[in-house]
Amino acid sequence: MTSIESQTKKSNYEIEIKSGSGHTVLADEPIASGGKNKGMAPDEFLIAGLAACISATLEMYAQRKEWDLQVVHTSIKFIDGEKSNDIPSIQTDIRLEGNLDEDQKKRLMVIAGKCPIHKMLTTGMEINASLT
Repeated sequence: MTSIESQTKKSNYEIEIKSGSGHTVLADEPIASGGKNKGMAPDEFLIAGLAACISATLEMYAQRKEWDLQVVHTSIKFIDGEKSNDIPSIQTDIRLEGNLDEDQKKRLMVIAGKCPIHKMLTTGMEINASLT
């Protein structure tokens, strides 16, 4: 089970985040939102997780197939809906480096959509909250 703990700091919107695996990062809001821009904003963490998941999934798949995938570049943008009832979207652009034929590239694009974070975001999940 993956776990995260977070704690607000005394500064506006600054949040220390600790992972169950021992990593610590800082989240913050941009200056325009009242933060100090000392770390990524929450929406940036969300799409960063997607980028990392896609890249790792493609690397693992290519290694198992013994394909010559050298580098995976991902560019991901979170797009807010223009109107209040519009559904926000995520635009993902992937560039692959390596000696890959067109069929391998097409297969890797299919596999990108199978990474666990992509599945969570597209199929939904239940979020339960409790006050402790």
